[in-house]
Amino acid sequence: MQAVFDGHNDVLLRLWRDAGTGKDPIAEFRDSTSEGHLDLPRSHSGGLAGGLCAIFVPSGHLVLKTPNADGHYDTPLSDTVERHQALDTVLEIAAIAFRLDRADAWKVCRSTDEVRAAMDAKVFAAVLHMEGCEAIGPDLIELEIFHAAGLRSIGPVWSRHNIFGHGVPFAYPKSPDTAPGLTNAGFALVRECNRLGIAIDLSHITEQGFWDVAKTTDKPLIASHSNAHALTPVARNLNDRQLDAISESRGIVGLNFATTMLRSDGQENAGTPLSDMVRHIDYLVNRMGIDCVGLGSDFDGATIPQGICDAAGTQNLVSALRDAGYGDSDLQKICRENWLRVLAGAWHEQN
Repeated sequence: MQAVFDGHNDVLLRLWRDAGTGKDPIAEFRDSTSEGHLDLPRSHSGGLAGGLCAIFVPSGHLVLKTPNADGHYDTPLSDTVERHQALDTVLEIAAIAFRLDRADAWKVCRSTDEVRAAMDAKVFAAVLHMEGCEAIGPDLIELEIFHAAGLRSIGPVWSRHNIFGHGVPFAYPKSPDTAPGLTNAGFALVRECNRLGIAIDLSHITEQGFWDVAKTTDKPLIASHSNAHALTPVARNLNDRQLDAISESRGIVGLNFATTMLRSDGQENAGTPLSDMVRHIDYLVNRMGIDCVGLGSDFDGATIPQGICDAAGTQNLVSALRDAGYGDSDLQKICRENWLRVLAGAWHEQN
């Protein structure tokens, strides 16, 4: 079994929502459950040893716009979120992450040494990621506090606009070049993340925002849960120029398991075969090289192929990649080592 470090999941959002209905988030994560995609027993079963766990402030439930007769859709961007409301939600979700840590249900990791130690001890290695920075003000004071608490990765925007930049919609077929990029506050955010040692995720930002980050950061470029636009032309996927830039920076793209980002028709369909996942991995490897490809499941945040189903099925993808000709060395890189190398670079650790 290949131990997997996953570039993106939304388990904290699910636990936070369920806590609002009276459920115990610690018990829900630690015990076997039929809820969502990810809990501790299913992670152990599927070899999912850790990952970037998103702190995300929702603005209503996202529902893809119904495709037209040609199968095309263009979902409106989500509403913006007011900073104080976002901050309250972020603190509530972060508190769940730290409660899980205190209960020994997982380990909140702040370095790659801590990630490796947790994985070796068979403890889920959780790295805190903020998906959309609505809880942070333009003076970036909150960023300093969140970093001290353990935040090690941020996406400046989700698929909505904020004071730092512009997000791409969920749309098919559509270019990622949909709106302007970073604002002045966004450029300052990137520079401060570089100083503190916080990874910057480009998965939801516009193409112009991607290039704005690329010319500002001195760290490897990261798209934690995105796929190849050449194969599935949704706005959330990356075009070849973006993939080339990530490769040149020795960064990483994490394969998103969302069926809308895997299928050639961009549709939400759990019947999507694992061959579509392998097809995207092949494309990314051929375009960027084996050292720049990882996994970014989007567990608990998307409809994924029924051949995976949930975290317990993670090794089904590993097996499909092995059947497609990937050897143990390649699988180690895709499953975890590429992520740990890139995060070490972002976090000012020695490579």
